[in-house]
Amino acid sequence: MEDLDALTRQLLDDARASAHGRSAHLFLHDGPLRQTVIALIAGASLDEHQAPPAASLQVLKGRVRLTGPGNGAELKAGQIGVLPQERHGVEAVEDSAVLLTSVTEFKGEDVRGAETAGAARG
Repeated sequence: MEDLDALTRQLLDDARASAHGRSAHLFLHDGPLRQTVIALIAGASLDEHQAPPAASLQVLKGRVRLTGPGNGAELKAGQIGVLPQERHGVEAVEDSAVLLTSVTEFKGEDVRGAETAGAARG
């Protein structure tokens, strides 16, 4: 069992000491499910990258902005959002920690609940 408050504090301290202004810890890895706490100091960012098949971002502390084409949404502490199924990045508006929950593999249905090609049809 992880203590998210303690992990958030530790990762923010690590991010402040890092030349890149960020720190992360994957604390849950169960099959295709991953949960990672990521800390970013104000102005630090995660470069644009492709989204996994399904993911959400919950802000534990601070405020972040999604970047990339069609993005720009801001999330603050206590908010959670679904990550877009397109290239995006994350930028810390202030010192922040987020909980990234992702599913790296999805069999049978896509992330919107529709059947995928080759899946059984009823």
